[in-house]
Amino acid sequence: MTAELFIDWATLIALVLLGLALVASMVRIVIGPSLSDRVLALDLLTVVAMGFIGAIAVRTGLWLYLDIAIALALLGFLATVALARYVLLRGHADGEVG
Repeated sequence: MTAELFIDWATLIALVLLGLALVASMVRIVIGPSLSDRVLALDLLTVVAMGFIGAIAVRTGLWLYLDIAIALALLGFLATVALARYVLLRGHADGEVG
């Protein structure tokens, strides 16, 4: 087995598994019973999408995709901070002590 064939098979398996994880996180976003479940699923979605982009970068050999993954990581972090702030402010508006 050559190295190229091994990389092809490994990235194909990785892309299939990451695709299944993307679907699972989308399902959790849709049916999540609480806002915190949806926020956690959104974090999972961004991390899995970064892995998906990384696997595509390895498969194609275009390392420019890694810049896209870094930008997605920054966007996911900012979204998490914004949603955490929203949950915190909503808790204070409801009269909860925290």
